[in-house]
Amino acid sequence: MRAVPAPKVWVTGLTVGAIAAVVALAVQADKGTKPTAAATARPSVSASPRASAQPEPSATAVPDGSGTGRRIVYSLGEKRVWLIDASEAARRTFAVWPGAVDPAPGTYAVSLRRGDPTTGSDGVRIEHIVYFTAVDGVNVAFSNAVDGSSPPPANGTRTGGIRMKAADGSALWTFGETGTKVVVVN
Repeated sequence: MRAVPAPKVWVTGLTVGAIAAVVALAVQADKGTKPTAAATARPSVSASPRASAQPEPSATAVPDGSGTGRRIVYSLGEKRVWLIDASEAARRTFAVWPGAVDPAPGTYAVSLRRGDPTTGSDGVRIEHIVYFTAVDGVNVAFSNAVDGSSPPPANGTRTGGIRMKAADGSALWTFGETGTKVVVVN
């Protein structure tokens, strides 16, 4: 009679064979071509988000004559806003769509905030309204359209809304507490 190997021997033999097969496949896979990842920009780990908030070199510089300290800077010519913290770092910058009535260059302060959605003088539903001055009876304020759209042309209506994208409106709302300095420059 022939001796039959014990079950442990069979299991051990199969395990050793499987391990050898996996090692052989791994060695062959290592010799093959390898996928490469496209180079992507990694976020910087700096104390200031200036680089990520300001993609264009022409838009990175805070306008000259915009004061010092924590403030909102609005450039009439560039149609752009900067949120500047107390350390003089631009926390965020973004393009805006001005209304038909522009404030005069100068220094103002946030006088009133309204967070609930309402209808603007142009008939658009707006939110995150941050008032800072009035010109000839027209209130001038930052806001964003609830649906995220850009405003249609004013069609002769005297509007003082300075509109922005929804995410920018939310950021300005958070930053622009009552009393926050607003500097308007040409």
